Amino acid sequence: MTGTGARGSGTRLLASVLLLCGCAQAASGPSANAVPELATLPGLVSTDTLAAWQARDVVSLIDVRTDPFSYLKGHLPGATYVNTETLRAVDHGVPLQLMPENWYAEVFSRLGVRWDRPVVIYSAGESHNIDATFLVWLLTAYGHPRVYLLDGGYFKWELEQRPIARHYPKITPAPVPPGHFRPAVATLEQVRRAVERHDAVLVDARPPDQYVGAAGAQMRHGHIPGAINHYWQDDLVQVGFGRVWKSREALRAAYVGQGITPDRPLILYCNSTTEASHVFFALRFLLGYPDVRIYTGSWTEWAEREELPIETGAGR
Repeated sequence: MTGTGARGSGTRLLASVLLLCGCAQAASGPSANAVPELATLPGLVSTDTLAAWQARDVVSLIDVRTDPFSYLKGHLPGATYVNTETLRAVDHGVPLQLMPENWYAEVFSRLGVRWDRPVVIYSAGESHNIDATFLVWLLTAYGHPRVYLLDGGYFKWELEQRPIARHYPKITPAPVPPGHFRPAVATLEQVRRAVERHDAVLVDARPPDQYVGAAGAQMRHGHIPGAINHYWQDDLVQVGFGRVWKSREALRAAYVGQGITPDRPLILYCNSTTEASHVFFALRFLLGYPDVRIYTGSWTEWAEREELPIETGAGR
């Protein structure tokens, strides 16, 4: 085959290879305004690209800022609102756990999430980026093929003096395909086995003072034995008054420098999944690490079980 047909075949083959490799790239550069045609791992999207997608009305937009009154005061045009605390509840007495699949199907439908267009999620930007990465993780676990995180969030959008709305969007509940909710999770027993057998690397995404045992709301302070502390905010860099993601090269160097490498299974935890979802976004979606899971019980469950061992101090 020669000419245009050959070029088209080659392009399709390259796209398939990239997809199978799980190579997620940030939406930027000359082709940033094009809506992806194939399912990809989630990634970052710039304010420029989002503005172009909005102009073409080819995007669903979700505001996950912690304070709902911030949404009422102003939000990105077309954005609907959800508070992340409506996305989890108690399970067997342990608070802040995942909900059943049908619950997420109902919420995603009410949000107007469509499977035939990209979804962009944003948080405040200068804080609580973990709320956005948590929803990215959930939507991907449900099987949505094109999910993005707005780099810099609401703060960067507002700082650039882009349009802000106060009217609520006219959202029609969208049909959600029958799901196969498969979040990348690790159980308590799997974490216990990792502690005993060292068959997975444990990564603690909480602030350092909680990791060493100097702070925390739980009944015991410290960390799971052998865990490496990688504070989720260390993946961001200050730009002006806001925060954006570090480059992939900087992220990779930081994780590898701590011994968090792609050749080992990784189990992440924090206080209640959200902080760990930020590290998950970096490792799985931006860096393409193949085997990353979140222990959803996290320190909230582990610390309450007094028979389970803990460590304090700097550790690793």
